[in-house]
Amino acid sequence: MKNVLVLISLLVGTAHAQQWKGKFEQLDQLLPTPNSYRTASGSPGPAYWQQRADYIIDVEINDETQVLSGRETVTYFNHSPETLTYLWMQLDQNINARENSLSKTRSSVIRDSIATRFVANALNLHDYTGGYTIGKVADATGKPLPYVINNTMMRIDLPQPLKPGEQVSFSVEWKYNINDMMKVSGRSGMEYFPDDGNYIYFIAQWFPRMCVFDDYEGWQNKQFLGAGEFALAFGNYKVRITVPSDHIVGATGWLQNPKEVLTKEQLERFERARKTFDKPVFIVTEEEARKKEKERSKKKATWEFHAENVRDFAFASSRKFIWDAMAVKNGNNTPLAQSLYPKEGNPLWAQESTLAIKNTLDVYSARTIDYPYPTAYSVNWVGGGMEYPMVSFNGGRPAKDGTISERTRVRMVYIIVHEVGHNYFPMIINSDERQSTWMDEGLNSFLEKETMRERYPHLNYNENTPKAIVNFMKGDKSVMRPVMAASDTQGASFGNNGYSKPAAALTVLRETVMGPELFDKAFKEYAQRWAFKHPKPADFFRTMEDASGVDLDWFWRGWFYTTDHVDVTLDEVRWFRLKAEATDPERKTKKAQQGELTAGGKGTSKPTDFSNGPQELTVLNTPEDLYREFRNRIDDTAVRQKLAGKNLYELKFKNTGGLVTPLVIEWTYKDGSKEIERIPAEIWRTNENEVTKVFIKEREVTNIVIDPNLETADVNTTDNVFPKRQSESKFDQFKKGAN
Repeated sequence: MKNVLVLISLLVGTAHAQQWKGKFEQLDQLLPTPNSYRTASGSPGPAYWQQRADYIIDVEINDETQVLSGRETVTYFNHSPETLTYLWMQLDQNINARENSLSKTRSSVIRDSIATRFVANALNLHDYTGGYTIGKVADATGKPLPYVINNTMMRIDLPQPLKPGEQVSFSVEWKYNINDMMKVSGRSGMEYFPDDGNYIYFIAQWFPRMCVFDDYEGWQNKQFLGAGEFALAFGNYKVRITVPSDHIVGATGWLQNPKEVLTKEQLERFERARKTFDKPVFIVTEEEARKKEKERSKKKATWEFHAENVRDFAFASSRKFIWDAMAVKNGNNTPLAQSLYPKEGNPLWAQESTLAIKNTLDVYSARTIDYPYPTAYSVNWVGGGMEYPMVSFNGGRPAKDGTISERTRVRMVYIIVHEVGHNYFPMIINSDERQSTWMDEGLNSFLEKETMRERYPHLNYNENTPKAIVNFMKGDKSVMRPVMAASDTQGASFGNNGYSKPAAALTVLRETVMGPELFDKAFKEYAQRWAFKHPKPADFFRTMEDASGVDLDWFWRGWFYTTDHVDVTLDEVRWFRLKAEATDPERKTKKAQQGELTAGGKGTSKPTDFSNGPQELTVLNTPEDLYREFRNRIDDTAVRQKLAGKNLYELKFKNTGGLVTPLVIEWTYKDGSKEIERIPAEIWRTNENEVTKVFIKEREVTNIVIDPNLETADVNTTDNVFPKRQSESKFDQFKKGAN
């Protein structure tokens, strides 16, 4: 082999001139200016305020006509520094009204051989009249208040201005036809069972609710278009629910009158469940539920629930319900985990539901705050899931013959974990879902993944990981939106941008960028700072940096503000050893002076393997002019002795995807051992497109793989390996896992 002359400065590496593209630019100009309400550290400021709305509600379901009717008294507390002359309420059920804004703005196409169900839903062909009928809006004395309805919003004009520190009470009466979810889908409704002629009612987004008024944007007045769920104020609730007397009701809050609505035997079982921590207690058995399906009571019963410091209220009611429950030790609290499900959910639900609630509360509380509420329900319905304070509606049922596939079990468990987990995000850490879906769905999906990893390693769960997001990340950028786009503008990106991408990003942040210890402390700090408050994206970004001491602006910018993806190419590998005849370092060949050779000894072509051995390296004595005014001198011989016998590997990386990322390098040595080396993303800070770095190794390397465990969401792993000839066999298995 011929010698190559390389100055020591080239070994260390030099910055390449390039046009600055701002991937490491700070987010200052993108984030709101800190103020007395929200600080630069991400904390609520000394002048932070938020409004409050208390509700007293009476509601009744007519099991013959499927009409819900209610009346409410709302007490609204103005904690803001502004005087209000009108209030805004959300009328979410108006999304089902004729000529609603959703149907007008929803795109549709015609294609041949389409199922009637899809045609009927898309073109509103069902004989269903949805939306609110508002009966009366009045002040505390009963005097009518002027109001105007704007699709899913209602403005109420106040008789006199509501000054800071004051409160006002008013009442609203309403009714609406409950939608059959088979025909008119949504986030609530009813399910009909033709075999026994009964219904399950999933009642949510059912009453006129106060919009949020905050320091960030005043009134939150985005219309409800289905995707962006809601933003709501905290308050206290007293709700009386009237249903047939043979129904079982589960709701937000704690049941106040169990002796009035439960049989003596049910009450005894209920009290026993509150003290049982090892397994669920059946309050209503399947046998008892089957019997009630056939005996329809004509009497009524009123269940009363109270809830404190919640942002919403939901409930479920049916005579079909099997009911089991168990207590959960959670810090100093003992919330009751409760499941309601029809016989169609068994045996799966009896096996998994209540245990999944417990596992969720355990893991989420460890990562955020102790669960503060007295109960958490899991209610079985058809489809995916939907969440409300203390109540979640969750899909998953066995086949009609009772068999349970692995996919059904896995999906049912992670849906329950996800929806129960929403008690934390956004029901307690109360973000605005109309604006930022990812702040509740993304953070929650991340903790869903963590719960499944910790408590269900035996289940084949592969969601919300960097591997799982690869196909989306390498998709069509022309239709892709950044995570930070508003909920209802996400289009085809909604599911991935709301759920999977931010969950994968947080996984990268925890496992690869920050490390679990720093991440977990910062994440917990965010949850504790903003529990029962209204955080915004900047509050999350700033808190994660403030509590960890890690500058993450490059990370938020790339993962949340752009549609870039991770694609690192291991473009070139060169292998060097110090020239054996190091006694005369000044002796060199002309070709060595010009640096024409490469590791494989094949001229200027890039090596594809290590077969030609290392390239010889000459390290010169330091020229006098490099010392400038220093009087001290480097021991050149000692430096060369430290390099003697070592293997030097020069790796060139290209950022093909645009999203800067840490480098995870797996070295395989000649003796068969492996080593993982991690390089922070800041290696790209002076050149965002291409970087070169030299590594010193005692042992000879036989294989190099970038991102060996698929932890950075690299979309093309076939160019991450050296020698190149191993790329297909090495990464076929990885590609299968990533896809």
